[in-house]
Amino acid sequence: MGVSHECDFPLEARRKPVLIRSRITHTKSPAAIDRQVREFLERGESLYSVDLDALCALQPDLIVTQDLCHVCAATPDDLGSALARLAIQPRVLTLNPHSLADVSADIRSVGAATGRAPQADSVVAEFESRIAAVERAVASLPRKRVVCLEWLDPPYAAGHWVPEMVERAGGVNVLGEAGKPASRTDWDAILAARPEVIVVMPCGYSLEQAAAEFRPLALPQGWGDTPAVENGCVFLVEASGYFSRPGPRLAAGVEILAEAIHSASKLQSAPQDSKGLFTRVAAGGG
Repeated sequence: MGVSHECDFPLEARRKPVLIRSRITHTKSPAAIDRQVREFLERGESLYSVDLDALCALQPDLIVTQDLCHVCAATPDDLGSALARLAIQPRVLTLNPHSLADVSADIRSVGAATGRAPQADSVVAEFESRIAAVERAVASLPRKRVVCLEWLDPPYAAGHWVPEMVERAGGVNVLGEAGKPASRTDWDAILAARPEVIVVMPCGYSLEQAAAEFRPLALPQGWGDTPAVENGCVFLVEASGYFSRPGPRLAAGVEILAEAIHSASKLQSAPQDSKGLFTRVAAGGG
């Protein structure tokens, strides 16, 4: 019945009333966005506002929210005052995934809450089957050192399920910790990790947005000497749908990673949905 400002998949989601909006100015630079987010959190203020009138008009039976990241989407705390105004209290289903197994469990939770358990089981079966197929395809290939960057200014190493995605795609994740939030790092640490593959995935960004942020970036001295840059293995990816959001499309994200990591190798079976969802970039970011 209603969605957040970022709900854009499937296409029908864009036609629903928007009930949650961000208070962050997303047109600013990555450094300015990072600073604005930290200022909001230091003041104890929410990054999101709820359209109370629209929510009351809809009278929902179920609200699905998340408690994983207060930066990425509205949390139960953001709904407090809105719920108090509803005549009939809806069920609130709060998701908090940290791994691919948690994503599967959450899909089943949403299926149970909406009376669609068989459909949820089917989605999970396909999700897990696609990831298993990638693991089989890369099992005999060399495992390369991979750095995934979830933000560029300042740089953050991707966390939560992304390190696991790297491992299951046949790589070795060398920055960021599986099951933990993205961690702030610096360019010295990135260069010292000697990555053979670098994947640029700014949180919530499309491929075009990632390219717009990366190409003018002032890269550090020594960037061109990393194995990833020397071998042309720096990639920009469609983070919004395939890495940032804990849903079924993470399976396509694992396929994209496998193709990027093993771009010089011959995969036993090609990833299904990688076309147009990542791009290789030149050493200087151009």
